[in-house]
Amino acid sequence: MKNILFRIRRFLRRYRIKSLIFTVLGCLTVLSLISFGTMYVLAQPTSTSSEPPIVKAPNLGRHFQEFGREGSILIYDSKNNRIYEHNSKRNATAIAPASTFKIFNALVALETGVVPDDVAILTWDGIHREIDAWNHDTNLRQAFKDSTVWFYQVLARRTGYERMQQFINKVGYGNRQIGTAADIDRFWLQQQLLQITPKEQIKFLQRLYQGDLPFSQRTINLVKDIMVREQTPDYTLRGKTGWLTTTKPNVGWFVGYLEQNKNVYFFATTLDMDKAEDAPARIEITRRSLKDLGLLAQIN
Repeated sequence: MKNILFRIRRFLRRYRIKSLIFTVLGCLTVLSLISFGTMYVLAQPTSTSSEPPIVKAPNLGRHFQEFGREGSILIYDSKNNRIYEHNSKRNATAIAPASTFKIFNALVALETGVVPDDVAILTWDGIHREIDAWNHDTNLRQAFKDSTVWFYQVLARRTGYERMQQFINKVGYGNRQIGTAADIDRFWLQQQLLQITPKEQIKFLQRLYQGDLPFSQRTINLVKDIMVREQTPDYTLRGKTGWLTTTKPNVGWFVGYLEQNKNVYFFATTLDMDKAEDAPARIEITRRSLKDLGLLAQIN
């Protein structure tokens, strides 16, 4: 009996020692795995998004505050794939393009032969309008500069509903809604029809710059040329303003792109406006924002 008890006690002692060893080894293994796992996670590259990173500085919102106006701005630095913006929610909100649609309208008119070139004259219809610069015969280039609404309405009517809708669909411009044939000369001016976000404006301008649109190179080059607002030995600024009057408050647009330092900076600015005196702020806020990035200054 004593022999049996002795053997049992010896067996239990051995079992406890082995259990202890296995327990220790198990703990060490788990710790190693946790440690290895942590190292593995830390070694992983950070996840990348299809959207470029948004840079917090500089504070572009202060320019809107200086003018006492609500609005938004989006600037895309194409070389460094960076976004600078104020009011991201508004930059993702679609509104009617107003006269910024003249960029698209000009592309279609030239491509279809509605106008043969940028200097062909259309005769003024004699109807006196509120802006004196509109009350005379004019051509594509000058009408773009003066934002002459009647001229581009004539182009749209001559293009026709079906052809216009086809080009809108091919490009994928905004929400692609141009209404019915009766809306052919006003669909870009009415909030309930064609709409586009500032982000989409940027993408459209990128495609224009890259020549990635269903238009001939001649057409694209002509439109790029009439878009030039400022040109110096250091930079070229292209753009188009717009003024949406079918909303309250009215909304002003300024979209385009700046070529400087062997780079391209695309921009889209919107601004709440109540009167004509508010209009210059669209451009000034954009210029101040670009200057915040060290642009539009003379390069020594």
